[in-house]
Amino acid sequence: MANLTVALAGNPNTGKTCLFNNLTGAKQHVGNWPGVTVEKKEGKILYEGKLIKIVDLPGTYSLGAYSEDEIIAREYILNEKPDIVANVLDATNLNRNLYLTVQMLEMGANVLIVLNMMDEAKKMGIEIDIEKLSSALGVKIVPTIASKGKGIDEIIKTIIENSNMKRDTEFKVDYGEKVEEQIDKLVQVLKKDREIIAKYPVRWMAIKLLEDDNNVIGQIQNTNNGKEIIKHVRSLRKALEKELGVNLDSCIISKRYEFIEDLTEQFVTESKKDIVSPTDKIDKIVTHKILGIPIFLAIMWLVFTFTFSFSAPFIEWVEYGFSALSKWTETALISIGASQLFISFIVDGIINGLGSVLEILPVLFMLFIAIAVLEDSGYMARVAYVMDGPMRSIGLHGKAFIPFLLGFGCNVPALMSTRTLENKRDKILTILANPFISCSARLPVYILFTSIFFSKNQPLIISSLYLIGILMAVISIKLFGKVLPKNEDSSFIIELPPYRFPTIKGVLIYMWEKVSDFLKKVGTIILAAVIIVWLLSSLPFNVEYASSESFIGRISSVIAPIFKPAGFGTWQAAIALIFGVLAKEIVVSTLGVVYKGGIYGLNTAISQHFTPLSAYSFMVMTLLYAPCIATIGTIKNETKSIKWTVISVLYGLIAAWIISVLIYQIGLRLGFM
Repeated sequence: MANLTVALAGNPNTGKTCLFNNLTGAKQHVGNWPGVTVEKKEGKILYEGKLIKIVDLPGTYSLGAYSEDEIIAREYILNEKPDIVANVLDATNLNRNLYLTVQMLEMGANVLIVLNMMDEAKKMGIEIDIEKLSSALGVKIVPTIASKGKGIDEIIKTIIENSNMKRDTEFKVDYGEKVEEQIDKLVQVLKKDREIIAKYPVRWMAIKLLEDDNNVIGQIQNTNNGKEIIKHVRSLRKALEKELGVNLDSCIISKRYEFIEDLTEQFVTESKKDIVSPTDKIDKIVTHKILGIPIFLAIMWLVFTFTFSFSAPFIEWVEYGFSALSKWTETALISIGASQLFISFIVDGIINGLGSVLEILPVLFMLFIAIAVLEDSGYMARVAYVMDGPMRSIGLHGKAFIPFLLGFGCNVPALMSTRTLENKRDKILTILANPFISCSARLPVYILFTSIFFSKNQPLIISSLYLIGILMAVISIKLFGKVLPKNEDSSFIIELPPYRFPTIKGVLIYMWEKVSDFLKKVGTIILAAVIIVWLLSSLPFNVEYASSESFIGRISSVIAPIFKPAGFGTWQAAIALIFGVLAKEIVVSTLGVVYKGGIYGLNTAISQHFTPLSAYSFMVMTLLYAPCIATIGTIKNETKSIKWTVISVLYGLIAAWIISVLIYQIGLRLGFM
């Protein structure tokens, strides 16, 4: 049980993740928020005998109720009541960042401001009178440079010193005479209902009711006088809007910003307002209407080239290591008189099956290092901005590109991120198209086949597969877009953070998080699949292991003819695709089990059973056919529809078969083998 609980809150791109990593180090726990499948991070630190739990809230610009991230952050602060909310602010952009601070102070949270990126503010000629700003807001402010680990000890000391601090006066933003008058009246009405005031701060609740906050309205509706209060508030809101002549939400928001602007005018000075920053100079090129997309494609090409060039020697070491381990284990087991069945299980099943997947570890290390550099530098936000125009041209909101960008890592969180899309049409279209985006789980298949047949052109071949996935996603959006009714268009707003040099620590933490996820999958679902495949390959015991007469051979031989027009009608290829529905990496581990002889034996078998053309066709099939079981489950959860889930799976299967067959048959007629 922790002595103190600290919630880490802030806008995206303020260095919150970097600060969390600096505070907690490796002592992190990743789980899900209760009731939702959104990742949360927790870490614990021991400082001067006190155990402090750090909870990293989702990055958000406000605490409204418009997105799941906003609701999670708000409900945690209100219901869990952490001892302190450490609000991370970007010192170079206080006008935007302080909006979240003001909302948390209105909620009555015990806020500690972590004023981050002080070095960048200094470079930009921004000076902040921290003492006066702290006094005006009534909160402690700790200046930091999280990327360099500066200010971390001060944060922890201030947390301990101020964990029980209570405000002398209630924090208030003046919303104008007429609005304040109605807030006061509402406060008096709410105070009469003890059930209501027990849940939330009264003034904050009155403001949220005037803002017509659906989440707060839902909380009040179930109380004794809830319905009467809501009815009264709505008539009050209508009368106020008529009297003010403006939308009440806009009025409240503008008053908050007036309060913030007054603060920054008093306590923030800028001496280099007219100087064009390096970020602006770079953005003129990388976000250019014409050059933006070619630059993105060129950068992705460099990422793949870097990944495969630098990982190649390490892959050879891994191959040699598993081959040596396989031979040594077999010899050792024979020497102690182990049964042939047990030797087969350990060598053919576990070592060869898992070894064929673990062979790509060096590639994953290099790939995630490259992606971490792009993310930490600030470039990935530019990609979403550049792709806004193309996304609109195919009938989707620009924000929908973000789930597609996430899909290159994993389709599951990509699909869950569609919750941020404002309308159902955009969400359904994005969900149906996203499984075609090539996730990292398909990489083992690509690497295995390209290393055998296309070793000199690995980046080119793998890039072409990614492009086919993107093209299929576009076709899907166009196709289903004709069926689903159109919504009104809405604006796309994304923050473009300043470019920064990625920190070695941040890059390594990101890389390890992703690789460790892969290793967990290897030790669980892939291991289980390997055991099942080995068992089916060994039964019945009176036939040759992994032959067409084994159970696995008989099962897959029924399905194999379906894939013959695509160039890979062997039962081994068929069973690999079947088990690949559990997780795409299992395609490789299955081949590693059914093709005997270890990693080198697998490479030899594939070169004998496939040609370059059929290998490419097989990779396209792996790219496009049914998504993995976790993705299918997420589609069902996000669409709340069995119909759309079935359509997604069947559409993928049919599209994969047609495209693979076309590639193989056209390739044959053009003279490729």
